[in-house]
Amino acid sequence: MPAPSKAATGELHLQFQLGDDRYALPASQVVEVLPLRRLKQVPEAPQWVAGLFEHRGRVTPVIDLSRRVLGRPALPRSSTRVVLVRFDLQLGEQSPVLGLILEQATDTLRLPSEAFRASGLEAGQADYLGPLQRDAQGMIQRIEVAGLLDDEVRALLFQSTPQD
Repeated sequence: MPAPSKAATGELHLQFQLGDDRYALPASQVVEVLPLRRLKQVPEAPQWVAGLFEHRGRVTPVIDLSRRVLGRPALPRSSTRVVLVRFDLQLGEQSPVLGLILEQATDTLRLPSEAFRASGLEAGQADYLGPLQRDAQGMIQRIEVAGLLDDEVRALLFQSTPQD
């Protein structure tokens, strides 16, 4: 029997919560899911920049998505994770990695790409808020990683390093 197509089963996503609402990140952008850890602070960065840590020989910046979106820090629960994502998909495997502190980031689900729809509120909406879809549990919205940082914060967290 042939394997189901990607369209029939949907794209794999990591599901998480922001307040009472569900959000999703495409698993193709997720590098690794880690437990919470101690972070080095970044002086003069926005409050939602949680800090930095060294991972596999690289300094990785981390933002607290709850603080960024809701104005309050993520709750330090066993289901709160540091999710490493590729920040610039055009660079593929060479993309800088960004850490996201996400609450209830313990489940994955398959969401059909064609079922995502614009919210109708895109004008004035934050760049990181992607399209929505409805499933048996209600609405779920995709987060667009590339829209999380403006140019100033991107420059602060991903300083250019000379290439060898």
